[in-house]
Amino acid sequence: MTVRRVYLVAGELSGDILGAGLMRALKARHPRVEFRGIGGPRMIAEGIDSRFPLETLSVMGLVEVVKHLPALIRVRRTLRQDALDWRPDIMVGIDAPDFNLGLERQLREAGITTAHYVSPSVWAWRQGRVKGIARSVDAMLTFLPFEAAFYARHRVPVAFVGHPLADELPLANDRTATRRELGLAPEAPVLAVLPGSRANEIRFLGATFLDAAERLCASRPELRVVVPAATPKRREELESLLVMRPGLAERLSLLDGQAREAMVASDAVLLASGTAALEAMLCHRAMLVAYKMAPATHWLARRLVKTEWISLPNLIARETLVPELIQEAATPQAIAERLGAMLDDAEGRAALETRFAEMHARLQRDASRRAAEAIEALVEGRALPESVSALEATPEGVGQ
Repeated sequence: MTVRRVYLVAGELSGDILGAGLMRALKARHPRVEFRGIGGPRMIAEGIDSRFPLETLSVMGLVEVVKHLPALIRVRRTLRQDALDWRPDIMVGIDAPDFNLGLERQLREAGITTAHYVSPSVWAWRQGRVKGIARSVDAMLTFLPFEAAFYARHRVPVAFVGHPLADELPLANDRTATRRELGLAPEAPVLAVLPGSRANEIRFLGATFLDAAERLCASRPELRVVVPAATPKRREELESLLVMRPGLAERLSLLDGQAREAMVASDAVLLASGTAALEAMLCHRAMLVAYKMAPATHWLARRLVKTEWISLPNLIARETLVPELIQEAATPQAIAERLGAMLDDAEGRAALETRFAEMHARLQRDASRRAAEAIEALVEGRALPESVSALEATPEGVGQ
């Protein structure tokens, strides 16, 4: 049986990238396959008939969602009828879980096979959502092995496809060549500092991170610091913080973007939690994760989040490979002390780089191809491609 029609709904630019990769992989296996739903410029270039602009679902924040809720309900109703009229072999929601899981459930109840690509963080908080997910999808396609283990434990069909970022990043990188590209001396120790891409992250972490870097520079005259600014606005905010730290500014290179290059060039990385920690792991660099948030948000998070760790490297490894300093523990002095010890321990950093390279190889699975294989199996009524990683025991502190 061939895959003839696939209904895809992406909700933002990252989903458009994933969707385009999935479409290419499906076309390689089924050259005459047709696509319909919602996609951005990359998915449109691959041939999707996009019924609405990608930006239709790009609504952030509670107030914004409430404001746009009637329009989103109308879009979901329209897509449901469009899919029912078109009768695809399968509908795949790409991320955007608040929108897509509801649509997937409606279509599944109407007899259409459904899958969801990119797991929401159900393993971390609001774990009761897994029951609704089980009613919405015939399979969940996950990036990470501990996510797959969570779904397997809850009897939700799952395929661990690997992480597209692991496919994108090479298994070997050149620290010396990257330093040369950034104008850094090859022999001097380098610290990469990534306080985050959001305004609130700079607000809560910017001064703390720079103060920690200033302390390290005071005790290490040869240390160089590189700070990638995610956007022009973040650069302005960082520059305003550096005005009050002229000594640090002389030892610091402020980059426009180039976060990946900064990490590859470094001996150690200081960063906020999130995808950046995964990227640092995939660059095979020792790191310290620190995070601060509004007190009320932290109070709520402590009661809702069900994981022992917050950083993806630790969650994937199921052990503390990366130091995590959260809220009151994330002081400039504590950060500087931990990073100083890391910079002094060349042997420990080398061992960690080797461990991260092994973890990278495990995640480098050609995610788009594996996702296409899983979708093909669902359409043909076969068992999902078996993955040993997907059947591992759920990590301690995840989904217990």
